[in-house]
Amino acid sequence: MDSLFAPQDHAPRWYERYPRALPVGIFVLTMLVTLLSVFAIERAEAQRASAQLGQTAQSIASSLERRATANATYLRSGAALFATQQVVAAPLFQTFVGQLRLDGNLLGAEGIGWAMRVERRDIPMLEGAMRTMGMKDFTVHPGPAADHAYAVPVVYIQPDTPRNRRALGYNLFSEPVRRDAMLQALRDGRPTASGKVTLVQEGKTSGAPGFLIFMPVYAMNTNSANANPASRDIKGFVYSPFNAERFLRSSIDADRLDGVGIRLYDQSAAPGNLMAELPLSAHSGKIVKREIDLAHRSWLLEVEAPPSPTLSMLSVVTLLFGLLVATLLLVLARLVAQQAAEDRLALNWFEQQSSIRNSLTRELNHRVKNTIANVLSIIALTRRRSNDLQSFADSLEGRIRALSATHDLLTQSEWGTTPIRAVIEAEMAPYALDTDRDLELDGPAVELAPNDALSLGLAIHELATNAAKYGALSVLEGKVIVRWRPITQDLARIEWIELNGPVIDLSVARKRGFGTDLIEKIVAHELRNPVDLHFEEGGVRCSLIIPVRQPSSFSLRPGK
Repeated sequence: MDSLFAPQDHAPRWYERYPRALPVGIFVLTMLVTLLSVFAIERAEAQRASAQLGQTAQSIASSLERRATANATYLRSGAALFATQQVVAAPLFQTFVGQLRLDGNLLGAEGIGWAMRVERRDIPMLEGAMRTMGMKDFTVHPGPAADHAYAVPVVYIQPDTPRNRRALGYNLFSEPVRRDAMLQALRDGRPTASGKVTLVQEGKTSGAPGFLIFMPVYAMNTNSANANPASRDIKGFVYSPFNAERFLRSSIDADRLDGVGIRLYDQSAAPGNLMAELPLSAHSGKIVKREIDLAHRSWLLEVEAPPSPTLSMLSVVTLLFGLLVATLLLVLARLVAQQAAEDRLALNWFEQQSSIRNSLTRELNHRVKNTIANVLSIIALTRRRSNDLQSFADSLEGRIRALSATHDLLTQSEWGTTPIRAVIEAEMAPYALDTDRDLELDGPAVELAPNDALSLGLAIHELATNAAKYGALSVLEGKVIVRWRPITQDLARIEWIELNGPVIDLSVARKRGFGTDLIEKIVAHELRNPVDLHFEEGGVRCSLIIPVRQPSSFSLRPGK
């Protein structure tokens, strides 16, 4: 069994040297795997959202182009009809719009209108004819510019609403953006959208952006149908005005777009080119752009995804699950590491106890041998110096008691260091109880080794016994002073001084007795320093040099 707990070289493993490293490492590794999983999920979600946003943008672009194409088809049919007529009369125009069966669905447009080309000189005649037809306030406005030979005023527009009546008589050719679109339509001979304008229908209070789509109507009796459109005679334009925001909202189903933001620009994404917008309360920065062809004019569509949570629901669940697993593994690893550390401490404790037991056994054996040797020496010397059995017994008993008192001190200190004051007080205790005795102990705290404490105890006992029989402790006026001082880091001096004792015969006192031999031989040998003992008329003076040790020099247990 002892071999199991014998000191062995058990090098601690790294997780025992660093008990927190393993749990923290497992926790960090688990969280890294969790974070990588969350990153992969979020990346897949971002790709899915990006693809979905692209599909939404494409769907919106297709819807806008279809609406514009459908309106352009109506305009083409109107141009074909009106080209066959000498004059586009009001009944004919109303019949045409009615036969389209729009049923209130104007494809996002304000309506369909007819703008006739009128020479400058024929403007008064047109105004008179329109007033005759019931339009009392009909006036071509603004008039043609000085460099314009004709005007293109709005003559008819359906549906007939107060809003649309504001456009009657308005000279479309007078405004540069509309004029450029009309000229481009003439050159190409096809429906053409204008740039950003404010519709006449909006009045003076609203600046909502809008645009128009123009389709030229040519005279059929001048040039062949295959002639260059720019060289053919123009009768006017059938057109549709659009409020850009209404056009956008009518082209899409906003409830099915998942709350995306939409911005529609004329040609480029400049603030001045913004035509319509379905704004977001907060920007996400995730934007998809699509170029669309709106009646042969390039527009730019921007679709922005709505703000989304920082993490998707799946990522949050994964993160929480990973955190839970990591925490559980951390606790388990901590318990395992703690158990390993406790096992290591228990093993070290058993090894230490085994070592202490062995040390105590060796120390006890050594102490017992020394004590027996001291006792044998004391018995031998006491026997030689005793005249009868009673004196032998008394002397031997006192010296054995002195050893016993010092042993008690050493036991209390677990055979560690013992203070000088404690040794002296233990030996002088029988005399200190007598109030007639004058004792003075003076000195700092100085610690002694066990063997040195035993030797000092014997010396003090002999000196005190001698003083009680023949010296200062035998009379009332006598006084004993014991003082000690460190003289080096490793040595201390103890002085025994008797004052006012009885006058003694120095010749007799100097004869060597057992006490003298004990102090000068045994004690001096044990202390490894000479003892200076003097007999004077006033009493004994004794000086001892005692080694001073540090507490760790005698410790049987580390840290004691």
